[in-house]
Amino acid sequence: MGRTFLVVWSGQLVSLVGSSLTGFALAVWVFQQTGSATRLALVLLATTVPGIILGPFAGALVDRWDRRWAMILSDTGAAVGTLIIAVLHFTDNLEIWHLYPALALSAAFATFQFPAYSAATSLLVEKDQYGRAAGMVQVAEAVGQIVGPILGGLLLFWGELTLVLIVDVATFCFAVLTLTWVRFPAPEKSEAGREGEGKLWQEARYGLSYVRARKPLWALMLFFTSINFVFGFVSVLLLPLMLSFASEAAVGVAFGLGAIGMLVGSIVVSAWGGPRRRVLGIVGADFAIAAGLFLGALRPSLVLFTVAVFFVMLVLPVANSSSQAIWQSKVDLDVQGRVFAIRRTIAQLAIPISYLAAGPIADGLLEPLMAEGGGLASTVGQFIGTGDGRGYALFFLILSGAAILTGIAALGYEPLRTLEEKMPDVIPEQAQEARPAEAPA
Repeated sequence: MGRTFLVVWSGQLVSLVGSSLTGFALAVWVFQQTGSATRLALVLLATTVPGIILGPFAGALVDRWDRRWAMILSDTGAAVGTLIIAVLHFTDNLEIWHLYPALALSAAFATFQFPAYSAATSLLVEKDQYGRAAGMVQVAEAVGQIVGPILGGLLLFWGELTLVLIVDVATFCFAVLTLTWVRFPAPEKSEAGREGEGKLWQEARYGLSYVRARKPLWALMLFFTSINFVFGFVSVLLLPLMLSFASEAAVGVAFGLGAIGMLVGSIVVSAWGGPRRRVLGIVGADFAIAAGLFLGALRPSLVLFTVAVFFVMLVLPVANSSSQAIWQSKVDLDVQGRVFAIRRTIAQLAIPISYLAAGPIADGLLEPLMAEGGGLASTVGQFIGTGDGRGYALFFLILSGAAILTGIAALGYEPLRTLEEKMPDVIPEQAQEARPAEAPA
């Protein structure tokens, strides 16, 4: 791995710790204030919708700009949104509705981060290192998932939400500082890049045209859209389910310990490079995630749930790094910003549906059915228990089955199953050899 990539990676690692810290703390704070999974879902929705709306345009701008400056803009703007929340809370003026515009502002700037960081990585590391680089990015996310919930749970226990937010702003500043120390090489213009030139809206639309013209990539994107639909429900219901039988501090520690699985999996992938058949690695990880969701729903046990979270986190880096390596190998370097942005936009389209539906289905239907004396208490309740939170657990069982069906469908679709063999890499070996190993700082 080159020095420039490692410098950028270190800054993003610190930033991810701060973001995870704030994400966990705000989720707990909202649920404590309202006791509603629906209100929590609305907060999550505010962090998702801006990226879906602005994603294609952000990707086109990333391809136009120096990708380093796109990342600087992203981190700086996201910090402003967090700082607004911190000031409101410090002055005792923070209300739930304030979170919607503030988090939406942060999310709008954060939209530039994924396409810029992913496309920059393709320039900063060699093609045969894509899997390992993706594993290192997963390591950074894992560290954030471990440190953030543990520290967030402890700080919330001491009643210091403002301190949590200030720490997050400081981590954004560190990430920006590391980006000012490096320079990124510019990608060479490809035939696809020349074809996609035009006005901003035309360049944004070209990302979609590029993927649609390549059926295997389109299928891979839709597969992750289906998985994100499942995880959208999980994101809303995971915290309420765990809080139904454990304290905030205990949940924070459980999240952190469970996320060690992601760290272990990420370290393994960064050293290993991922499976040779990456599509099979993605689908295999999907089946393993389904098993973890099933395990976590069985009993209201903190130990069992921590094991389930650990297992899911363990295999998640295999799926994510394998997918990232495929996209980086198959997409022309100078259009990766807009292609990666549209890939993320489409993959996240189903998440708002999950967020909006999770609360009404869980709180309005499944929780009453799984209450003592509820409609399913004498049937499903005999298997997973009854009472507070068991409706959420039933939802996890349903989501586990949905993930299995998605994996079976992926294996049955020939263009996706044979993607790596039948779709050539767009980056020739000689281009890798000619590319400078380091960009001057």
